[in-house]
Amino acid sequence: MFATGIGHFVEWFDFGLYGTLAALIGMHFFHAEDPLTALLSSFAVFGAGFVMRPLGGLWFGSLGDRIGRRRVLATVILLTSGATFLIGLLPTFSQAGLLAPVLLVLVRLVQGFAAGGESAGATTFLAEYAPAHRRGFFTCWIDNFGFLAFVAASGLVLLLTSVLGESAMNDWGWRIPFLLAGPLGWIGLWLRTHLEDSPEFLALKKSHKTEAAPLHTAVTTERRALGFCIGFVAIKAVGHWMLQAFIPGYLATELRFPQEQAYFITTLGLLAVAVMIPFMGYLSDKFGRRPLMLAGCIGFILVSWPAMALMAQGNIFAAILAMLLLGLCIALFDGASSAAMAELFPTRIRFGSIAIAYNLAVAFFGGITPWFSTYLLVESGNQHSPALFIMAAALISFLTVLRAKETAGLPLRP
Repeated sequence: MFATGIGHFVEWFDFGLYGTLAALIGMHFFHAEDPLTALLSSFAVFGAGFVMRPLGGLWFGSLGDRIGRRRVLATVILLTSGATFLIGLLPTFSQAGLLAPVLLVLVRLVQGFAAGGESAGATTFLAEYAPAHRRGFFTCWIDNFGFLAFVAASGLVLLLTSVLGESAMNDWGWRIPFLLAGPLGWIGLWLRTHLEDSPEFLALKKSHKTEAAPLHTAVTTERRALGFCIGFVAIKAVGHWMLQAFIPGYLATELRFPQEQAYFITTLGLLAVAVMIPFMGYLSDKFGRRPLMLAGCIGFILVSWPAMALMAQGNIFAAILAMLLLGLCIALFDGASSAAMAELFPTRIRFGSIAIAYNLAVAFFGGITPWFSTYLLVESGNQHSPALFIMAAALISFLTVLRAKETAGLPLRP
């Protein structure tokens, strides 16, 4: 659990950096007079990485079901950390003109392709190691380490901004966190290459029952389960990337919070989510997946608009409270959703099935979250308007969970 989680931490530390530094990236890589327009361009590139995730999911998901979970997880962390390291070395628009955003897009595409195998692989790996009565607690650490990575990314940016000052951070300091991805990637790679594959997969391999064409089998025999998985991920994707990628830029650019305060608010909110998730995972083993997932969806529907209104007050304490309200909702959902996804599919096609459904949903819902939320702001002129997108995604997931069966405590299908 620890080794898988550390690898996941490294993976999402890399992704979290881009979201946290989206406003600065927009300023350096896109020629725009208006900061909000530059931010939109930066978020469009952020979304471009998500376009590659379904392709990465198809590739790595199939490999994971045929050759094993461990080897695929080691490969994806190497690709992602290498691509993130390169962002720290890229020339800016003032240095290379249009070549700068082109190179940034290419690097983001590599990141997105690699990430297509990460969450599905890590979830599958831990679910197949966990005892049936503790599967929710085991698998929720994937999301816990993911949010801790977001906290580390946001916290590091906050620290550098405090130490270097906004001027130096805006000029060259923003490169430092990306360059750290290189050594962190090697640590994650070492951890993953020293793991043994999951007992469920090893038993399947020993009995010569691995699937030769797992993706074809998934699409032809598990369409209903794939639909459930996509529905589960709708609010998960929007909630994650709203808190991590949209809110920091929104606080600094639209609500005019000082950069240091914006990073502090985001870091504190993400830390609260990371702390709450293991407790929610424990509760999902005790009371079931559906009650917690439904509660998280209802929470988003009820509190998203008031939370955005609180942020718009311009008061740091009101903004922190808003982040905590939204964080509680995503913690409720995340504590149960990873196990719920893994329990939908049999072992022989689990990695690939989750990878297909998860990445299709994340590519659509998560990839457009920062850009579409900013677009709503620009077009409507209403500072609360991004809440509508969260509420719509929560409604989709709510209706999906409502139709799904409870799977907590049941043995995994071979």
